[in-house]
Amino acid sequence: MHQEIAGFSIFILGKIAVLTFFSYLCSKDFKFCMGKDLLSPDYIFESSWEVCNKVGGIYTVLSTRARTLQDAMRDRIIFIGPDCWDQKNCPFFEEDKALFASWRAQAAQEGLNVKVGRWNIPGRPISILVDFKPFFEEKDTIYAHLWEDFRVDSLHAYGDYDEASMFSYAAGRVVESFYKHNIPVGKKVIYHGNEWMTGLGLLYIHKVLPQIGTVFTTHATSIGRSIAGNNKPLYQYLFAYNGDQMAVELNMQSKQSIEKQTAHYVDCFTTVSDITAHECEELLDKPVDIVLPNGFDNDFVPKGSTFMQKRKAARKRLIDVANALIGSHLDDQTLIVSTSGRYEWRNKGIDVYIEAMSRLRNDQELNKNVVAFIEVPGWVKEPRKDLAERLSEATREDTPLEQPVITHWLYNQNEDRTLGMLNYLKVHNDPNDKVKIVFIPSYLIGDDGIVNMTYYDIILGNDLCVYPSYYEPWGYTPLEAIAFKVPCITTDLSGFGMWVNKMKEGYGQIEDGVKVVHRDDYNYDEVVEEIKTTVAVYSNFSPEELKLARAQAEKLSKKALWSEFIKYYWMAYDLALRKAEERAK
Repeated sequence: MHQEIAGFSIFILGKIAVLTFFSYLCSKDFKFCMGKDLLSPDYIFESSWEVCNKVGGIYTVLSTRARTLQDAMRDRIIFIGPDCWDQKNCPFFEEDKALFASWRAQAAQEGLNVKVGRWNIPGRPISILVDFKPFFEEKDTIYAHLWEDFRVDSLHAYGDYDEASMFSYAAGRVVESFYKHNIPVGKKVIYHGNEWMTGLGLLYIHKVLPQIGTVFTTHATSIGRSIAGNNKPLYQYLFAYNGDQMAVELNMQSKQSIEKQTAHYVDCFTTVSDITAHECEELLDKPVDIVLPNGFDNDFVPKGSTFMQKRKAARKRLIDVANALIGSHLDDQTLIVSTSGRYEWRNKGIDVYIEAMSRLRNDQELNKNVVAFIEVPGWVKEPRKDLAERLSEATREDTPLEQPVITHWLYNQNEDRTLGMLNYLKVHNDPNDKVKIVFIPSYLIGDDGIVNMTYYDIILGNDLCVYPSYYEPWGYTPLEAIAFKVPCITTDLSGFGMWVNKMKEGYGQIEDGVKVVHRDDYNYDEVVEEIKTTVAVYSNFSPEELKLARAQAEKLSKKALWSEFIKYYWMAYDLALRKAEERAK
């Protein structure tokens, strides 16, 4: 029965995406003939809170796409991010005081404190970091104009709303200043903002520079994420939810207002997957114009012998950490499984993963030792000194450390949900357990004090990754996994999972490199069982079957490279530029 429901869901969402795209193809705004008639921008400004600021998945979206745009537009793609580093050096940004020096001086006279340089990523695009803090003094006036011009309600703002909005306004002012002083008259210009945090700036540009085409991408609606995160059934009742009403109930009025009004006013409103497109239409009352799926740049995936050397080093480190923590003697035949991502308990399916790994301990089909890692950053206090000491010793210990399930101490040790669930399920990594579960609550950037390897170096060591998402507009972590030849399990509530099903014209299986599990509002137990069973089955794969699954994973990842997906961006730019031209007539 659930397969019929899942199939119907895919049919409906696929139909929505096709109709959205078809209506665009048929519109008078779009003339598409193998790309020859597309209007292309001369300059693109793109802003995000995560430009040169690695705090989430959007950083990966922008930083991996940058090279493709830089190759096409060589220094005419300019990223704008927040200067939130005070006097510290930003590790992702290299300032170049000779770059646009005269404009920087002009901008300072206009009240804009900016740093100009290059983002330390492939392609090294020009980036501008703007100090947004001075605009807090003008906050009430800015919000008043926002209400008068666009009916955006900022009265209920709290938390990160003010900070994000002042950055957004500052970014809009940067675009305005740069456009007036550096760009010749008549050039076609795009301003692209990501997430609600850039909405105010997009609306500002729409007002003061209507000749600029505006593009807005919501990677996840703020109200949809909030509904899911508050344990409400999002999908079955999506058709019945009123986004504004739910925003009042969940105290999200201001974020809902800026996101909704931005979606309605920009020239091209976009999102990252079909499933989120449906969410936008229902909760923001605005169908998306184009879906911009998240691609990947695999140039940094190691090749040949280097790949094997790095994989071997990653496996050794992960197993060494587990052995030192647990006092076990796991060897290289151990099946290494992991989940990772933001610490969103239900949305990312962390609860499902833990439950599945716990049940796997008693699965009679499992014929290997398994160590299952939870690589989700928590409120880290410090790396465990006792664990670090063991890792530095040459000999192995046979006794477990205190709390042999976690690698770093937390500030909220007694309230942490992962530790609480492990304790509830009596997961203590006993010697006889076939499955050991290890929580690594630190960002893996190479200096955490225990693993001391970056995430992209560690991911190679996995045999299987599991991402049982409940709310996942796209899903970068499974895409990253298969790019590193690691098969994975995900769900059809992720944009990536739905894309895999489209590619396979049916539900992806683990033999295909990606197992897509049907998930809905109420089938938690079935999802847990299917993940547990899939891992047990995978543990029995022959070397030839493992090699084939890894090859299929890599093959599938190449269909999601930016070279395949960037065409949708050119289509979005075309639509925005045509609407801007219409205004100019």
